[in-house]
Order: sequence, then structure tokens, then C-alpha cells
Amino acid sequence: MGRTTSARSERIAPVTDFLDWLAGAAATRAERGLVRSTAVSAPGLLDLAGNDYLGLRVHPRVIAGAVEAATAYGGGAGASRLVTGTLPLHGELEAALATLTGSPAGLVFSTGYAANLAVMTALADADTLVVSDAHVHASLVDGSRLSRAAVAIARHNDVAHVRELLGGRPQRRAVVVVESVYSVLGDAAPLADLVEVCRAHGAILVIDEAHALGVVGDRGQGMAAELGVTDHPDIVLTLTLSKSLGSQGGAVLAHPAVREHLVNTARSFIYDTGLAPAAVGAAMGALDVLAEQPELAKVCRDNAAALAEACGVEQPAGAVLSRAMAGPDEALAAVDRAREGGIRIGCFRPPSTPDGSSRIRLTAHADHADLGPALDVLREIVGG
Repeated sequence: MGRTTSARSERIAPVTDFLDWLAGAAATRAERGLVRSTAVSAPGLLDLAGNDYLGLRVHPRVIAGAVEAATAYGGGAGASRLVTGTLPLHGELEAALATLTGSPAGLVFSTGYAANLAVMTALADADTLVVSDAHVHASLVDGSRLSRAAVAIARHNDVAHVRELLGGRPQRRAVVVVESVYSVLGDAAPLADLVEVCRAHGAILVIDEAHALGVVGDRGQGMAAELGVTDHPDIVLTLTLSKSLGSQGGAVLAHPAVREHLVNTARSFIYDTGLAPAAVGAAMGALDVLAEQPELAKVCRDNAAALAEACGVEQPAGAVLSRAMAGPDEALAAVDRAREGGIRIGCFRPPSTPDGSSRIRLTAHADHADLGPALDVLREIVGG
């Protein structure tokens, strides 16, 4: 008995081995120029890195909505939505999002990440093929892996490849997963062609509208709504409240049968506390502002076009654009030079970039009235 216990102890790595492993991983990151941190952003810079596309995060109506909701319902929902955590505000927000996007029904989540996990894990199973665009967000990748479905990666925006993968599947069901506007390159999915292919092969199309809501369309209704397909039962939208709406949380917009299925089967809904009242109130306030000022969407797109011209890249489909750099060190140096010039830009390095390149990433905001000085800084950075 003593020898067995001793042998087992020898096989168990001590804590020092664990710390050595962490130190080795840190050293590898440093060697590759991939160290990240949660440092507080410096004040006083023009923000071209954050996702507050419409500039509503500090809008008086958004703040007032958050305060009023918290005053009425408290700091949190208090429980999961299936216990006591469903508040009247949740239904109001779901209805408002459905109206904006032309969708039949909605369901809000605590985060956009949770919404994407819910859709992928609840709508796919072992008899499903998931065809995922190579550039989709990590939350959709994780959801696909957790779904128990077979997963095939389609070349980015390659409709013919999607058609080929769907046509050769042995599984009964299929789910195609894309973003309407991609979060790194800022390009748009060929939604009209994808809808046609999915219907020809009996597949559900999941469209992540995180970077299109509030920016694409004459009312900020998003790309799928602009295309006029959101009322179809084979279309499922996911989105976040933390970008154009300046709040926090996520949502799924789809046929009522999809909503019912998620309520009953999606673990990231069933076992999570309901979206906090303040976040719901803030999102409702942002939707009110967008309804009154739909021109914000165009202003944001116009600013994105100006940023793209300064960086020497194509105009993006939404608010996001990026430019490839020679490597991670060069990307970090560009961020430092931008900071010295009074602007904050983002830096994406592997594994965050879908194409494996290091990039500077910029986001346009509708509340930026004078981009002239920032554009000069950007031209100097990309030119030098």
C-alpha cells in the first residue's frame, strides 16, 4: 500500500512544476511579441480602438436609462431568467431589438459570448454539420466545438466552398455560421449568396451581427435586415449590446420556435443570471437615440471611410478596419506612435487575427466631429 501511494505521488506534478509551466508559457509569449495586459487606458486620447461606434456609451439618455432601471429593479436580476430573474424590462428590450431588425422574436443574454454559445450548442448536435467561416469570432468557434457536431471550416467568404461542404455532408442537419461584418478585416459576408446556398441545401444560417447593428442600414438595423431575410425561420441572428448600443449583454433574434428551444435547452441561458437591469435600461436608451437619430449610422460609416483612406485600405463594410503590419513588434510600435500623436488604436496579433498576421485595428465613431489631426497621424504611421 505504501509503495502504491508513493508511486502515485511521483506521477503527480508538484506546484513548482505548475509555476514553471506558467513561466515557460510567459517566456514564449514574450519571445514572440505576444504579451497582453489589462493596463488602464491613458486619458485624453482620441479613441479609435473601442467599440462604442455611435458614441452612445456616455450619452445622457443611455446613462439615464441605466440609472432608472437600476433604481426600479436593483443592481442585478437576482436569479436566472427561469427562476425569478425575468424582469418586464427584458421583454421590452427583446421586442425593441426584434422590431429594429425585423425579426419575429428575441432573447437577451448576459453577454454576446453567451448568446453565441447558446445558439451553437442548442441548434447543433451529433447529427449536424457546422460549416463555419474561417474568420468567425472565438465565441462561435467555442460554441461549435461544444456542440458535438461535426465542424467544417469554410474558406473566408468562399460561397462555392460552403456549397461544396453542404452538398457532401452525411448529416441530416446543417448550420452555416458567419459574421455579417467581420471584426478584424472589417469586410462583409456575401449574405445574399449564402442565404441562397443554405436554402438549396436545407441549412440554417447563423449571422453574427455584432459589428453591423447600429452601423449598417439607413436606420442601423443591420445587414441581414437590410437584405430583408430576418423574418425567415432558417435565419438566426446573434448580436451584442456592448458596441453600438453602448451597454453590455447579447441577444438572439429568430423564429419563436428557436427562442423557445433556447429557453429550454441553452445552458448559457438556463444557468446564467439574467441580464442586469442597468444594462437593459442603457440599451433601451441607446435604441431610443438611434430611432431619433438614424443618421448616426451613416456618420459612423463616413468616418470609417476617412480612416480607411488614411490607412491605405479599402473602405470597410461597417465601423471596423485594419492594416497588416510586418510583425507584432511593428504593430506595437505603431500603437505607441499613435499614442504619442494623441490617438488610441488597437493592435491585433496572433492568435487573435484570423489570417495569422499582426495588424493595427481602428474603429470609427459617430461622435468624432474632426478627424483631421488623427488622419495626419495615421498617414505618417502607415507611410513610415
